[in-house]
Amino acid sequence: MIDITALRDELRARPTDGAVNLAGYATDTTPFADSKSDAQDQLEDDLHDALYDRHELLYAEEERSILLVLQGLDASGKNGTIKHVVIAMNPAGVRVASFVEPTEEEQEHHFLWRYRRELPAPGQIGVFNRSHYEDLIVPTAIGTLPDDEIAERIDAVNDFEAELSEKGTTVVKCLLHISFDEQRERFLRRLRRDDKRWKFDVSDLDTRRKWDDFQAAYGSIVAQTTSEHAPWYVIPADHKWYRNWAIAQLLIGTIDAMAPAYPQPDLDIEALRDELAPPN
Repeated sequence: MIDITALRDELRARPTDGAVNLAGYATDTTPFADSKSDAQDQLEDDLHDALYDRHELLYAEEERSILLVLQGLDASGKNGTIKHVVIAMNPAGVRVASFVEPTEEEQEHHFLWRYRRELPAPGQIGVFNRSHYEDLIVPTAIGTLPDDEIAERIDAVNDFEAELSEKGTTVVKCLLHISFDEQRERFLRRLRRDDKRWKFDVSDLDTRRKWDDFQAAYGSIVAQTTSEHAPWYVIPADHKWYRNWAIAQLLIGTIDAMAPAYPQPDLDIEALRDELAPPN
C-alpha cells in the first residue's frame, strides 16, 4: 500500500503569489506508481475491490457523501475516469452528472442552481463531469464577464463548497492536466476511429486555439478556490493509466479519512435466530 497522505500532498495544488502556474506541473509524471503494468494490475485486482468495499460503508451509513469534481480540457479523460474508476462502485449509490451549455431554463436561475439539483444524497458518491467551474474558467479565458462578476462567482463557489462541507459532503476536486501535444494525439485518434469520431466536436478546436488563455484561467481559478475543506488536486493525465490509478487512490484515502461504519440496528438477535431456525 502506498502512503495516501504523501500522494495527496504531492498532487495538491499549491498557489504561489496568488496563482497556480500549470506550466510548473508536469503532465507526464507518475508519482508513487512503480510502473504502468503494476498500476493497472493494482487498479483491477485491488483498488476496484477496495473502492467497492469503502463505498459500501459510506452507502450503508447513509449520513455523509462525496462529490468528485472532474475538470479539465477536452480529451483530458473525464469520461475515461468514470469508465475505469467510478464503474467499480455500486451504481445504486453513485450519481453522475455531465454539464454542457445551460438551457434557457437554467439561464433564468443563479448559475449554481443546476449544480445544486445534482448533488449526491447521503451515502452517495456524486461525480460532476465538468462542473460549476465551467462558469468561472470559460468566461475568464474568453473574457465574456467583467472581473467583478468573476470575483462574485468565485466567492459564491467558495461559499457553496464550504456549505457542502458543513452539511457532510466531502468535495474532491481533480484537475486532469494534459499537455498540448497529448491533446493533439487524442484528437487525432478520435478522428481515425469510427467508434471514437462521434466524440470530436469542431468547437473543441476553438478552446485549443486559446490554450494559453485557458491555462492561465485554470491557474487563476484553482488558486482562488483551493481550500482545506475542498482542495484541488492536479492530476498528471498524459498517461491514462496513472490518471485512473491516482484518482482511485484519492477516493479510497478520502473514504478512509471519513471512517464510515456500518449501522447497527437495535435487534433482538437471539429471538430472530429462534424465529428463523429450521423446523424440528
